[in-house]
Amino acid sequence: MKDLSYYETLILIDEIKRIFESELEKELDLIKVQSPLFVKSSSGLQDRLSGVEKAVLFSKEGEDFEVVHSLAKWKRDSLGKYGFPMHKGLYTDMKAIRQDEEVDRVHSMYVEQWDWEKVISKEDRTINYLIDTVRSIYKVLKKTSDLVYEKYGIRGQELADDITFITTQELEDVYPDLTPKEREDKVTKKYGSVFIIGIGDKLKSGKVHDHRSPDYDDWKLDGDILVYDKAISSAIELSSMGIRVDKVALLNQLAKADAMDRLKLPFHQKILKDEVPLSIGGGIGQSRVLMLLLGKKHIAEVQASAWQEKTEEKVKKLQVL
Repeated sequence: MKDLSYYETLILIDEIKRIFESELEKELDLIKVQSPLFVKSSSGLQDRLSGVEKAVLFSKEGEDFEVVHSLAKWKRDSLGKYGFPMHKGLYTDMKAIRQDEEVDRVHSMYVEQWDWEKVISKEDRTINYLIDTVRSIYKVLKKTSDLVYEKYGIRGQELADDITFITTQELEDVYPDLTPKEREDKVTKKYGSVFIIGIGDKLKSGKVHDHRSPDYDDWKLDGDILVYDKAISSAIELSSMGIRVDKVALLNQLAKADAMDRLKLPFHQKILKDEVPLSIGGGIGQSRVLMLLLGKKHIAEVQASAWQEKTEEKVKKLQVL
């Protein structure tokens, strides 16, 4: 693939985002909505991620507000608030600041995601429904890659024809001596594109594959989409997603996480009282999709952010936006 100029890169960034959004809308039956940059600290709508990340916060006339880490809970709450019908959903451009992020080739302190959510029924809360939805998202990724290639002759890398599914426990069984990250690299390099099912709960070893907040994804019905990125010789996580907790899963997971105090928060009370719809949702990393489809080696090549001096030194030979 030829080297792209700054100008060509900017054109393709806009084009890829436009195509991906259009295909995502059609495939998952979504509409685009506005979303907040920050939420009230007392609302319970903040995504606590693994539970250790500190939110950027400020106060206004005695009330505390936090810049969102993601919109996992806000989206589900909004589906109910706006009266979305069954199997319809929303997506939005989510912007966030994660000041504790360990910055590397695929991580920055500034986060851009397509955050999406759709209403489902009780009968949809199955592994098969999750798998079908993952295949739909992967179809969007491949269609976007194909359309960009047809129009511009640009393809960062060939994507596997289909996505492979494997559970976190199966990964531990096959690669017991590897770390979770090493397992992800190993299996993704083998198959090209993988969805790893079941993130958040303890494995047979007593360890977790990765931490996941206990109050949005059902740990039995969630996972990550990973693609092996040949430009950086590593698996790259494109999406974290899942079927959301019902009240049974919420109580179970909060107990396991020793976080039962969250039940007093308004959002969690709505789940217990069936005042928010059952849903499936997730986030799709915009910058990582761009890296993959454009064959870029660092997130700074596709994301206009601010960087520490040590990062600027590492990327000085690259075209940094």
